[in-house]
Amino acid sequence: MTSKFPHALPRSLVALTWSNLAAQSAEQLSLAATPIMAVLLLGAGPGEIGTLAAVQSLPFLLLSIPFGLLADRTSRKRLMVTAEALRMLALLGVLAALLTNHLSIPLLAVLGFIGAVGTVGFSVAAPAIVPALVDREHLAKANGRLELARSAAFAAGPALGGALTSWAGASTAFVLAAMLSGSAIVLLLQLREPQRAAAAPRHPLLELRDGAHMVWRDKLLRPILLTAVAWNISWFVLQAAYVPYAVRKLGLSAGEVGMTLGAYGVGMMLGALLTSRIVARLPFGRAIQLGPAVSVLAALTMVATLAVPSGLLAALSFFLFGVGPIIWVITSTTLRQTVTPGAMLGRVSAIFLTVNTGARPIGAALGGLVGARWGEAACLLLALAGFVVQAWIIYASEVRVLERLPAPLV
Repeated sequence: MTSKFPHALPRSLVALTWSNLAAQSAEQLSLAATPIMAVLLLGAGPGEIGTLAAVQSLPFLLLSIPFGLLADRTSRKRLMVTAEALRMLALLGVLAALLTNHLSIPLLAVLGFIGAVGTVGFSVAAPAIVPALVDREHLAKANGRLELARSAAFAAGPALGGALTSWAGASTAFVLAAMLSGSAIVLLLQLREPQRAAAAPRHPLLELRDGAHMVWRDKLLRPILLTAVAWNISWFVLQAAYVPYAVRKLGLSAGEVGMTLGAYGVGMMLGALLTSRIVARLPFGRAIQLGPAVSVLAALTMVATLAVPSGLLAALSFFLFGVGPIIWVITSTTLRQTVTPGAMLGRVSAIFLTVNTGARPIGAALGGLVGARWGEAACLLLALAGFVVQAWIIYASEVRVLERLPAPLV
C-alpha cells in the first residue's frame, strides 16, 4: 500500500474525507438550526433546549458499542451508507414538519434521536475503516485529513445554519443539510473497502470485558478517558444554556448566534493545522495537556460575558474551545492508538466513544435542569467548574512525564 501511494493518500481515503466533510456539515447545519428554530418558532427555553440536546446524545450512549461490534464483523462501508441514509431521512422529516406546520419540541426530539443514530453509525465505522485504507505510516496523516474536514464543517456549518435560519427560514437550512447528507452517501459509494477475514466467534461481553480492563488498568488510557468525560459533561452544560443566553442576555440575532458558534469550527481548523508543530516543539505529554488548559481559558472567557455582555467575547470563547480540544483529540487519539494492542483497537475505541459521548446527555440534562431553575448564568459557572476539573485530572496523571510517544504495542 505504501509503494502504491508514496506521495498521496488513496482515492478511497480521499472519498472518505470528502464524505466526512459533507456528513459533518449536514450535522452541524441541523444542530445549529434546531435550537435557534426551537427558540424563535416554539419559544423554547434552557429546559427544552437541554432536553433536545440530551435526546440527541442518547444514541451515543445506547448504540456506540453495538455499532462498534457490528463494524468489526460486517462491511464498514455498508454501515456508513446505511447510517447516513438514516440521518438524511431524519433531516427530511424535520423539513416536512416545518412545511406542514406540524413542528413541535417532541417531534424535534424524536427526529433528532433518529438522526443521531445515523451519526453514531458513521462515527464508529469511519475511524475503524481508515487502517484498512492506509498503512500505519500514513495513519496520522489520514486522521489529520479527517479531523481537518470535521473542523471545516464545524467552522462553516453553525454560521451557515444561523444565517440561513435568520435570512431565508429554517426550511432552507434543512434542505441544504439533506442535500449534503445525500452527497455524503454518493461519495461513500465510491469507497473501496478491502475484504476482511471473518472474525472468530466470541461472546461480545467477553470482548468488551477485555477492552474495559485494558482502558481502566492502563495508567495513560484511564486519565485520558476521565478527562474526556469531564470535558463532555461541562461542554453540554454550556451548550444547553448558550443559545437562550445569547438571544436573551447578549441580544444576539439568529445570524449572530450562528457566527459565534462558527468561531468554534474556525478554532478547530487552526488547532488541526498547528498540532504537528506543537507536537514537534513540546514534550508529547505537554502537547496533550495543552487542550484541557485552553478549555479552562475558554470557559473563563465565556463567564466574562456575564460582566461584559459581548458577542465578540462569546465568539472568542468558542474559538478557544475549538483550538484546544482539537489538539487534544489528535494527540490523545494518537496516544491511544499507540498504547492499545492492534487486536483490541476496535473494542477500546468503542468504549471510549460510548463513555465520552454517553457523558453528553448527562451534561445536557444537568444544564437544562440548572438553567431552568437558576438561569443561564449558573450554567456558565457550573461549566467553568467542570473544565477546571478536567484540566486537573490530566495534569495530575502520568501523561505529564511523556517526552515522546511510547513504543507501539502489537
